[in-house]
Amino acid sequence: MPRKRPGDIQVATFPDHQVFTQANPLRKVMRRIGDEPADDPVARAEQALAELSGEFGGWMSVECDRLAAAFAALRRDGVSSANRGELFRAAHDIKGDAATFGYPAAAAAAESLCRVIEHAPDLARVPDELLANHVDAVQAIVREGAAPSKADLQRALIRKLRSVADEYLASVNRDRPEHLEAILAPSIVPGES
Repeated sequence: MPRKRPGDIQVATFPDHQVFTQANPLRKVMRRIGDEPADDPVARAEQALAELSGEFGGWMSVECDRLAAAFAALRRDGVSSANRGELFRAAHDIKGDAATFGYPAAAAAAESLCRVIEHAPDLARVPDELLANHVDAVQAIVREGAAPSKADLQRALIRKLRSVADEYLASVNRDRPEHLEAILAPSIVPGES
């Protein structure tokens, strides 16, 4: 049977044990919400994203310009640590942002370019055409947009780019087994098949 103790502690005594229950001090500071709808941070984030979505194309164009400039610098000045790094960062940023901005195929093309830059033993020996095709593919995908009518063509382009890149990387890394495992692994880009 419960009995009151000083300090609002209640003790329930049973034949083989006792249960001590202390009053919840948080009840005094807790604020009650009336009939107001509860705050939904996910809904607020989705709303903010929807409001910004009109700017996604512009942001992707800026990223494409950055990628093109990095590739042009690599062509003009040759492969240096700085040029290689800028090309990789530009492609990597597109890989990370493109799917969020509604350009998943551009993310896949950028991911393939990142793989070439990362796993080629000597970037100066990578065929210029292989790098140019990746840069051109990213730019074309962003320029043409992510309309569902273009999805099949974009997927075919990405599959071909990835296939050619994998074939090249497997060939130049045949004596580097630690790279072959990463090269032959499936893509981590969401939605890429």
